[in-house]
Amino acid sequence: MTLPPVTVHPTRRDTVVVLDFGSQYSRLIARRVRECRVYCEVLPWDVPASVLRALHPRGIILSGGPSSVYEPGAPALPEVVLELGVPVLGICYGMQLLAHALGGRVEPSTHREYGHANLEVLDRGHALMRGLPDRPAVWMSHGDQVAALPPGFHALARTTTSPFAAMSNGPAGVDGGSGADARGGSSAGGPIVAMQFHPEVAHTPQGLLLLQNFCYTLCRCEPTWTPGSFMAEAVERIRTQVGSGRVLCGVSGGVDSSVAAALIHRAVGDQLTCVFVDHGLLRKDEAQTVVRTFREHLGFRLSHVDAREDFLSRLRGVTDPEQKRTIVGERFIRAFERQALALEQESGPFTYLAQGTLYPDVIESATPESRAASKIKTHHNVGGLPKDLSFQLIEPLRYLFKDEARAVGTELGLPEEIVWRDPSPGPGLAVRVLGEVTEERLAVLREADAIFVEEVKAAGLYRSVGQVFAVLTDSRSTGVQGDYRSYGHVVALRAITTDDFMTADWARLPYELLGAVATRIANEVKGVNRVVYDVTSKPPATIEWE
Repeated sequence: MTLPPVTVHPTRRDTVVVLDFGSQYSRLIARRVRECRVYCEVLPWDVPASVLRALHPRGIILSGGPSSVYEPGAPALPEVVLELGVPVLGICYGMQLLAHALGGRVEPSTHREYGHANLEVLDRGHALMRGLPDRPAVWMSHGDQVAALPPGFHALARTTTSPFAAMSNGPAGVDGGSGADARGGSSAGGPIVAMQFHPEVAHTPQGLLLLQNFCYTLCRCEPTWTPGSFMAEAVERIRTQVGSGRVLCGVSGGVDSSVAAALIHRAVGDQLTCVFVDHGLLRKDEAQTVVRTFREHLGFRLSHVDAREDFLSRLRGVTDPEQKRTIVGERFIRAFERQALALEQESGPFTYLAQGTLYPDVIESATPESRAASKIKTHHNVGGLPKDLSFQLIEPLRYLFKDEARAVGTELGLPEEIVWRDPSPGPGLAVRVLGEVTEERLAVLREADAIFVEEVKAAGLYRSVGQVFAVLTDSRSTGVQGDYRSYGHVVALRAITTDDFMTADWARLPYELLGAVATRIANEVKGVNRVVYDVTSKPPATIEWE
C-alpha cells in the first residue's frame, strides 16, 4: 500500500492561488507572485472546492488559456471563486471568463494582438493601476477580447485595438480590501479586476508592480514568504509528522537533495540516514565528491551504495528516454529498500523516504495536483516511482522553485559549492547519452562534460549560467584527425540562463570560450570529432535533451 506523501504545505501563510486554465504561463504567474514574497500555488481550474477553501486564499488569479469562453465544453468559472469573497484577478482568458460569467460579452478580436502593445491607463486612481508610467508596454497574446463589460464594471485601461484592456467592478479608484463591491452590487465579496495582457512575462516591464498592487493593496497580503519563514515552518512540520520515526533520504550531491537532507536533519537530527546510490550514471569524480561532502563537511550519517552493475544492466538496450527515467526511478527505490533492510538490523525500521522533489518536477510530470498542465516528461522521483512503494514520502521542497531551494540552502548554512552546484537530472547521464547507455559512451560524455564545466568556471561564468553540460548525441560525424579520416561522436554543449527552470534561454557564451571548449574536446576526448552548441530556449525545448 502506498502511503500519502508528507509535504511541507504552507497553509498558514498569506496565500494567493492561481487557477490554471491551460496557459503556458500559469507557473510563471506563481513565480512572479512569490517574487512579491507572497506564497502562491497553482491548482487546476476544476479543483474541488474543498481543496481551494482549505488553503484559505487571500486572493485568486485566473490564468490565461487556449480556449474560447463561448465554445462548447470550454472551462467555466468555478462557483467557489466568487463564493469565497476574496479579490480576484483575471488574466487573458481569465478576464474573458469573468466577463462572460458576469453578464458581459466576449467576441473574436477584429485585430488579434500577439506581442507588444502600449497601454493607455484610464483610471490612475485605481489600486491596481497605481504607479504605472505613461503608456506602459505590455505583452498581448489573444484571439478573443471583451466586447462589452459586465454590469457594474468599468474600464481601467485600453490599447488601440482593445477598448477594454483592463477592467474592474465597483467604483473608480477603489482601494481594495474586503467589503469592496464584487459583482456590481454585493458588498459581501472582494474586488474583481482583470487584464487582457500578461503581467507575468518579462515583456511587460511593469508586470511585477501590477502583481504587487494586487497582492498588497487588494488582497492585503503581507510580504512574509521568505527562506527563513519557510525553513522554520518546514522544520516544525517535519518534527510533528515524523515524531520518533526514522527517515531515509536519497542524496545525489545536487542542491535539491542536499537542501532536503539539511532541512530534515535540522528537524530530526540522527533520525535521518542519508543514502547515496552510485548508479554509474554520475559525472566525473561525482561519487567521491558527494561522499566527502556529506561525511566530512556536513557530518551526516551517510550510507554509500554501489549499484552501478544493477542500473547499467537494466538500461542495456534501452533507448527510449521515458523508459530510462522509469527504470532509474524504480531501481532507486529498490536500492533504498534493500539498504533500509540492511540498516534496520542496526537500530530499527525506516518509515519515511525523503526526496528533493521540486515544484517544476511535479508540474512537468502532470500529477493529479497539476493535471491542467500538459505532461512534458516523467521525472524519475515523481511519475517514475513504483506503485507498491513501502515508504511514506517526505518532500519538504515540493512547493519550491529551484532558486527558492537555493535560498533555503543558504539560510541553512550549506556551503556555496553545494548550493550553487550545477544541477544534474535525477537519471544522471542516462538522459544525456542519447540512445543506448553503455560504459564506453558514458566515459566519452564524462570527459567532454568535465572539460566544458572546467572552461566555463575558468572564464568566471559558472555562477551566471543556470545549467551547463554536455550531451552525447546518437549521431556520428565524418572528420579529419591527424591527416586520417575519422567517423566519431558528435557532442552537443548546452548552457542556459534561468531564474526558476520553468523557462530558460540559451546562454550567450563568448565565441572564444566555445571555440576553446570544442578544441579541447576534439583533441582530448577519444572518439569525438565534432562539437555543436544548442541555441534553443525553453520553450520550445526543455533544458535536457531527453
